[in-house]
Amino acid sequence: MFKGAALFVTVLLCSTLSHAGENFPKGPDAALTPGVLCSHPDSYRYPEKIKYCERDVSSSTKAGIFQKYDQIGYRTRSMKRQAFKIDHYIPLCMGGANDVKNLWPQHESVYQITDQLEALLCEKMAAGRLLQKDAIQLIMEAKNHLDEVPEIEARARAL
Repeated sequence: MFKGAALFVTVLLCSTLSHAGENFPKGPDAALTPGVLCSHPDSYRYPEKIKYCERDVSSSTKAGIFQKYDQIGYRTRSMKRQAFKIDHYIPLCMGGANDVKNLWPQHESVYQITDQLEALLCEKMAAGRLLQKDAIQLIMEAKNHLDEVPEIEARARAL
């Protein structure tokens, strides 16, 4: 019995250590990044006349985002900065804001999965085939459930 418990602890410890270097958010934290729409647009886009804010996030704001996420247990600041971008949870092309409540540190392993879908959804909005509210729902679902991205992308391509 003792050998089994020791083996379990060893496996658990090794598993924890193997992921220690990957301590970054896989999706936005709901409390820190609930998502916010553009309220002071630079222009309006698409047939639906979506409010559009130009990209405008200062270096100090970006640093603050990393700090906030690290305060809840992540270790983004101890990782290579080049492995991250500050992502707009609700993308600018969907009417998202530059507000801190719409920004989070997105690791390259995550944005490699979601960026193509984001572009596709905005193309569908531009073509008048997808409403803003539906595009936002899909991208939020994708950023919170990375394993569902292929299915979401297939549904979007069919529009």
